[in-house]
Amino acid sequence: MYKHHSALGVALSLKPAAPVTLIRPQAAARAARYFSQKFPGRSLYAVKANPSPELLKTLWSAGITHYDVASIVEVRLVARTLPRAKLCFMHPVKAEEAIAEAYFTHGVRTFSLDTMEELEKIVRATKGAEDLELCVRLRVSSEHSKLSLAAKFGVELIEAKELLQATRQVADALGICFHVGSQAMTPQAYTQAIERVRAAIVDASVTVDIVDVGGGFPSTYPGMEPPPLEAYFHAIHRAFESLPISYSAELWCEPGRALSAEYSSLVVRVERRRGNELYINDGAYGALFDAAHLGWRFPVQLLRPEANDEQGLEAFSFYGPTCDDMDHMAGPFLLPSGVKVGDYIEIGMLGAYGSAMRTEFNGFGAERVCEVADEPMASLYRDEAPLPQKSNVIQLSRR
Repeated sequence: MYKHHSALGVALSLKPAAPVTLIRPQAAARAARYFSQKFPGRSLYAVKANPSPELLKTLWSAGITHYDVASIVEVRLVARTLPRAKLCFMHPVKAEEAIAEAYFTHGVRTFSLDTMEELEKIVRATKGAEDLELCVRLRVSSEHSKLSLAAKFGVELIEAKELLQATRQVADALGICFHVGSQAMTPQAYTQAIERVRAAIVDASVTVDIVDVGGGFPSTYPGMEPPPLEAYFHAIHRAFESLPISYSAELWCEPGRALSAEYSSLVVRVERRRGNELYINDGAYGALFDAAHLGWRFPVQLLRPEANDEQGLEAFSFYGPTCDDMDHMAGPFLLPSGVKVGDYIEIGMLGAYGSAMRTEFNGFGAERVCEVADEPMASLYRDEAPLPQKSNVIQLSRR
């Protein structure tokens, strides 16, 4: 793959008629090194955020050795791409056939659950295996996050005692996991959740070997500027150290967005302007699902030499290329007032869920991928001092 200097260079040299995805492996590697060296435990990449094999390889090379997989397809993908990686099947509801294939074919030993029925299913599918790491998912609040993940999964605290005790009987290692929701905007989200973990442990009187604080670590977007990630790490570490668990217990996390958001962006072309509405050639059924359905505001810039300095910025909304009225991104997206048909726009921070949510509705969706050397449009890591490369060795999380 030819490496271009910048997004502007791609627009000027290729003049693409279809959307082009720009990838920045250096940005993903920087994020991976940050987590693998600064988070006080093990970091499992949540593959659902972006299952690109190239990204998986980049993260592996930068020190991410564990992967949170949510389906048997993701299990197969990571096993094929990274044969030495440790896979953790963290979806709480799995087909029995998927559990069996994961265990017997791909060597998966870590599974999550939130009901007695799922526990029984795992035991049956693995034929009573005695080497299982089983993580009971606890329901916690998503009040501090931009996208709730509190409704679908997780055992209620009042019901956790029986499930934890039963899981302890069949697990070689017992874990408790939770998910505070996507884009958690304060470390308090994790400290509150860990207090629920404390209550569950005390009530069940079980020995816990793993505490998995899940995902939700934020990236930065217009209108969503979170505290530094180290503030999250410090708060989690303090809360973890105070839990009534053994000295050898491990601390895990499952970053998805925080590792992949800066990996890619999108170059689109303006096909029509109607006042402050721009018709572009990607949208809700492509990489901009979150912009359409969740109202996510992504950073944007006009790819014209000096265009962003020539005139004042105005608020625009986008329409995607399909014939569906729902293919609409309200924004607002701030661009120079002189944007016109034929201009190219870069939409940043789409490495998380952008490519993963893409469809080919109406025949739109073909795209080119180009690697670029410039910085992502926004970053939580850019001002960090360079971190040294880290080899792929499993680290003990509690010292």
